[in-house]
Amino acid sequence: MSSRYDLIARKQQVIAQIERLQRELEKEQASADKASTRHIGELESKLERLRAEEYQLRIAIDRSAL
Repeated sequence: MSSRYDLIARKQQVIAQIERLQRELEKEQASADKASTRHIGELESKLERLRAEEYQLRIAIDRSAL
């Protein structure tokens, strides 16, 4: 099992990725041409996976504190 420190570090990395991805997604959505539609879907899928990972890390961090 990862240490609490490792979990927190990974969570911070995931949060930074989420923030970058959200900015990229907003930029793509603003242009919203046909070529970017597929890319927007890919970005949304990535964002969903990262949010799920961040949630799981949050739970693991909470459990490691017990």
